[in-house]
Amino acid sequence: MNRDGVSSVDGSQVLTYLQDLQDRLTAALEAVDGGATFHEDAWERPASHSALAGGGRSRVLREGALFEQAGINLSHVTGTRLPPSATAQRPELAGRGFAAMGVSLVAHPRNPYIPTAHANVRFFSALRDDAEPVWWFGGGFDLTPYYGFEEDCVHWHRTARAACEPFGPEVYPRCKRACDAYFFLKHRNEPRGIGGLFFDDLNEGGFAPCFAFMRSIGDHFLPAYLPIIERRRDQPYGEREREFQLYRRGRYVEFNLVYDRGTLFGLQSGGRTESILMSLPPQVRWEYNWRAQPGSPEARLYEFFLQPRDWLTPMDV
Repeated sequence: MNRDGVSSVDGSQVLTYLQDLQDRLTAALEAVDGGATFHEDAWERPASHSALAGGGRSRVLREGALFEQAGINLSHVTGTRLPPSATAQRPELAGRGFAAMGVSLVAHPRNPYIPTAHANVRFFSALRDDAEPVWWFGGGFDLTPYYGFEEDCVHWHRTARAACEPFGPEVYPRCKRACDAYFFLKHRNEPRGIGGLFFDDLNEGGFAPCFAFMRSIGDHFLPAYLPIIERRRDQPYGEREREFQLYRRGRYVEFNLVYDRGTLFGLQSGGRTESILMSLPPQVRWEYNWRAQPGSPEARLYEFFLQPRDWLTPMDV
């Protein structure tokens, strides 16, 4: 593990960036929705009340013209003991005090032809016995379509690649593979969506380049998502498409409650439950042993789009 000098690690820079990122994401999603605004809950947890202290800004848009629900959270917390979800890959840090900050976004449009989108960027630091902090960045973004369009998938991954290109040609393929592996429902043996980027435990090369990479991921989310929204927002749909969207949203709920590290970290560390669970869709359905009709657009989602593939290489469709 690379450990940078303490003086070069500046958490205040990260927090300033995250605050600005939340503001930019908020303004952009309000503008594209055009019918509703985000409600903000600023919250704070005193250290005397819990092992977790700090606060954040939770912003939620509901029943908009385009988004059924969207949430953008900013949190900056400290704790006396890292929860199991944060030490699964770092057992040597079990029981250590920590500081964590991040921005997370989930957007659930009403139109089934617009995909659900998720983004997250975060910064952690933990104390070791020798009082030298261990720090790392994580994050990424991923897309969950209900009805697939190849041009949307290609655009999403081209933008993801552009976010990684300044940091080396191997970065996008590595983060793309990590995303495919992470957003996978093992109990269903299927991906959650078409992937994107995922990285964690990033500290190699020092604080400055790692921070720059995190910023690039955060800054490329809107260029990746907004053009897809504009292409699909006026596409007509009926009850069949809406029912399938609600059924597929069940997979989103299953992943977030069973596997998602951010959700587990928040719940295990005693975080603010309303903010943690704002990622869940407002409406969802499950149906026993549902099967797509052969040859249908719903079947094609499973057979073509929910398959790991290189979206940047020409393919047979």
